[in-house]
Amino acid sequence: MSWSRGWIAALLLVLSVGDGDTLTVLDGGHKRVVRLACIDAPELSQGPAGARAKAALQALAPPGASVTLKIQTMDRYGRTVAEVFRSGAPQPINQLLVRQGHAFVYGKYLQQCDGLAYGEAERTARSNQLGIWGPGLGDGSGLGEGLVRPWDYRACKRNKNCF
Repeated sequence: MSWSRGWIAALLLVLSVGDGDTLTVLDGGHKRVVRLACIDAPELSQGPAGARAKAALQALAPPGASVTLKIQTMDRYGRTVAEVFRSGAPQPINQLLVRQGHAFVYGKYLQQCDGLAYGEAERTARSNQLGIWGPGLGDGSGLGEGLVRPWDYRACKRNKNCF
């Protein structure tokens, strides 16, 4: 089981999706929790936007799907931070989630990603008012209706002085 930075060439099996930017894969008989690099999706506790982000990741990487990882690092929770690719796909799933409006570009893990491509994906979603960039259809799920960026949401919850 390789935990170093770079590609894992073997196809890994998706076991489950935790939320909009986390999944678990089977790697050589071991479970590996993967935090998608370059992006940050709304938390499940953020209501419809969080649920939609998870559903979008499940659609792109459903349980049983084969994926390949481009590993960047390990985070403080012991998760592998990586770009995730479906077999034969040129674009990482991470970038597709941004382009569809289900995740934000996240500077914390952007260093080893194609920042220009991720930025363009976010601009496309924003200009087309997709997902988090849209009006939210009255359910509070869009930025126009008060959706807080996930990193700000987590910081407020940690400080217990908002929400």
